[in-house]
Amino acid sequence: MPTFIHRTRRIARTHAESDVATTKRRHGNHAAMQVVLIPKAKPDTVSEMPGQWSPRVLEYHILYKSGLTEEMSSNKGEHVPLSVLLKRELASEKVERPDIVSGQANQSKKGEDFTLIKSECQRVLGDGVTTYSVFGILDGHNGSAAAIYTKENLLNNVLAAIPPDLNRDEWIAALPRALVAGFVKTDKEFQEKGQLSGTTVTFVIIEGFVVTVASVGDSRCILESADGSLHYLSADHRFEDNDEETERVTNSGGEVGRLNTGGGTQIGPLRCWPGGLCLSRSIGDLDVGEFIVPVPYVKQVKLSSAGGRLIIASDGVWDALSAEAALECCRGMPPDAAAGQVVKEAVQPKGLRDDTTCMVVDILPAEKINPQPAPQPKKMTKGVLKVKAMFRKKSVESTSQIGGESVEPDFLEEMLEEGSAMLSERLDTKYPLCNMFKLFTCAVCQVEVKPGEGVSIHAGLSSNRRNSKPWDGPFLCISCQEKREAMEGKNHSRSTDFL
Repeated sequence: MPTFIHRTRRIARTHAESDVATTKRRHGNHAAMQVVLIPKAKPDTVSEMPGQWSPRVLEYHILYKSGLTEEMSSNKGEHVPLSVLLKRELASEKVERPDIVSGQANQSKKGEDFTLIKSECQRVLGDGVTTYSVFGILDGHNGSAAAIYTKENLLNNVLAAIPPDLNRDEWIAALPRALVAGFVKTDKEFQEKGQLSGTTVTFVIIEGFVVTVASVGDSRCILESADGSLHYLSADHRFEDNDEETERVTNSGGEVGRLNTGGGTQIGPLRCWPGGLCLSRSIGDLDVGEFIVPVPYVKQVKLSSAGGRLIIASDGVWDALSAEAALECCRGMPPDAAAGQVVKEAVQPKGLRDDTTCMVVDILPAEKINPQPAPQPKKMTKGVLKVKAMFRKKSVESTSQIGGESVEPDFLEEMLEEGSAMLSERLDTKYPLCNMFKLFTCAVCQVEVKPGEGVSIHAGLSSNRRNSKPWDGPFLCISCQEKREAMEGKNHSRSTDFL
């Protein structure tokens, strides 16, 4: 069996042996492992080469082969293109991929809602295999400029924050941190334009049966798994429903209260002043204050191969319908019709009062793309809607048969959930994940950080919050550090915790 790369890293030399041990456990003790250190000047070839490496950070490759043959020694000195080795690994990566079918509908009053749909994006350009899909709803306010800018730039900023040459599992693991960096960079760049509009964002990336959702604001994403279970994949960032966010904003220098009509009478939802925004997180909103942060809530789940249905919608839907009602009103319909039905149900009671947008995404077992016929409408019993599965309900204790094929029991694995607004918590990654990211690069904007110019994301933290040395990364450039300090309500002072 040809030798090929298992993974590429920038890593401290002392951690290499630990990563080799991890790889051996994954592939069995019969696998022969070899660590090959590659000088940075030769990133496109793999061979055993003499040279000097940084004492702190190295690029290395773990190679392995089947059995204890002498293949490595017989090929000693022969340079193998890195692209060839990665392609071999890719061919061995067998991941069951679902069929993704989506539909959308909108009724517009202000023209500030926008959607993003990108299907079959390639994680490795040109391979035609490593595909993922992206869906997003952007609900603008105070104009549409922020929503348009975010639609055009957010995905590229997220992808720029993901290190190259990762395998699938590593790419999925790196995605939450990249989403945080992408959201903050998009907000920073838009605010630099001096425009005052803002937008909520609910951003969904589907890779295989893994669904990752990042959200700021009050647009929402819900999931009904194949057994009929309801899962919330986003978080509302309204002051009215979130005491923790209210406390964070007031501690950072913001003022939260209701609209004062005079005489001590207060009306409406809780808002942040100045500006009067009822959201604690968004992209844009330069006129409100930096304590309205773009740091997203991120949730990552893995569905069973039975799949599920996502409903992603702006607050025009959720102000009128509960999650259960939205799922029930479109049950059995294909995504296009389902999205239209959800919008219709949301608008019907009181008329069109706000932009109302809905996307429905079905994640289906491969080649099972024909939806079930719509069932007859059921009457409500005592005001409670009974949630029925879009797919046939499966027993948790045993496998079921669909079309003569065995299907695994349905379950949903919650892989990650992060909601902190603090960049020091969201950009800090543990070993071995931290070794995927470039050390001498700003963790937000991805510009190169020269020694002595970068500021640790842990700068200014009290010693009892984190046992770290002042030179621990990740690092921020000076501009992104000023952004972070403003978000946390701190003075724009230069930290002494440098690279």
